[in-house]
Amino acid sequence: MQAARHVVCALSGGVDSAVAALLLRRRGYQVTGVFMKNWDLLDESGVCTADKDCEDAYRVCQILDIPFRQVSYVKEYWNDVFSDFLNEYEKGRTPNPDIVCNKHIKFSCFFNYAVNNLGADAVATGHYARTSLEDEEVFQQKHIKRPEGLFRNRFEIRNAVKLLQAADSFKDQTFFLSQVSQDALRRTLFPLGGLTKDFVKKIAAENRLHHVLKKKESMGICFVGKRNFENFILQVSVLCCKGVESRFCAGPGSISNEALVFQYLQPRPGKFISIEDSEVLGTHKGWFLYTLGQRAKIGGLREPWYVVEKDGTKGDVLVAPRTDHPALYRDLLRTGRVHWIAEEPPAALVRDKMMECHFRFRHQMALVCRVLQRGRVPGQWENPAPGAVRLHTAEGQEQSRSGHGGLWRRPQR
Repeated sequence: MQAARHVVCALSGGVDSAVAALLLRRRGYQVTGVFMKNWDLLDESGVCTADKDCEDAYRVCQILDIPFRQVSYVKEYWNDVFSDFLNEYEKGRTPNPDIVCNKHIKFSCFFNYAVNNLGADAVATGHYARTSLEDEEVFQQKHIKRPEGLFRNRFEIRNAVKLLQAADSFKDQTFFLSQVSQDALRRTLFPLGGLTKDFVKKIAAENRLHHVLKKKESMGICFVGKRNFENFILQVSVLCCKGVESRFCAGPGSISNEALVFQYLQPRPGKFISIEDSEVLGTHKGWFLYTLGQRAKIGGLREPWYVVEKDGTKGDVLVAPRTDHPALYRDLLRTGRVHWIAEEPPAALVRDKMMECHFRFRHQMALVCRVLQRGRVPGQWENPAPGAVRLHTAEGQEQSRSGHGGLWRRPQR
């Protein structure tokens, strides 16, 4: 008789991961729950919220009668996620730490721990997503190391696993999983991929998981919490000589400015300038606080204005009135190196130098039709980064609003 498959499920202390573990248990798998401590920030009342989440995850394991483990990736999170977050802001870009966290922490650190230390046949999370593999196909997968360096773009895995949208299109989280490696994806189960959020809550209510069902759903960036984001990004700091744990436990609001050794992002006052007539409309505390396309909060003005460009040298933020202003839209987007989930790059793009795709740059944004173009374009893009592409508006399609990041899919034929 074959031993039960061992699945290690990431538990966050929330309802989604709790129900994911429950469903895996129902399928007859040997399930181990693991809580990851990635951030140690004290909340506004001085309580470390990670401790409460850990208690809730442990209680889930007790109810389901499965083993519980706790691991700390505070140092890794700081180095690979939070530092990247700050560096990107200093460069004037708007990063998405949830995407980076999934790439480096959940589907790298946790994945390797589950497979190498706990002997997992597969890992699982509470994400609303699906893959092209059935459970038994996941268990049959073997580790295939992708080459690094010069020939990485020519590497292709036969029968590569595809990342697919969840049945609940509103809760679909594939945008946040768009940087996950093929190796991790092919050995991951998403038990909630075919369910709606309402049905997940119903399952939790019927299985004594009321303590996680009552919790408010976590929204936004985990290390900001309920704080005003602008205040947070200007105050976030590091206590120099104290080690990684101190950086997090001494959160913004729990220590005075006098106690800070230095601040990561200093305020850089500048001006809001109209794109139409160069009139100065107001001032701001730092150009890096603003994302292209977002509404700019300009004191004293009734009408909303939106960010068009940022001048890091002068510190000015150029703004335009109305959401339909032409300056807010682009018909061309250039990328850095692209992360291809299944095939690097797709054969159609290699063959034709262009490929039709569906694109979004924000979670829950409707997918729009666009065209990917690869290689140099005379007079437009002479020195692209290795592995980069251009994405432009297809003929007859509306332009894209300025933004950040991006996820594109091949249209289903």
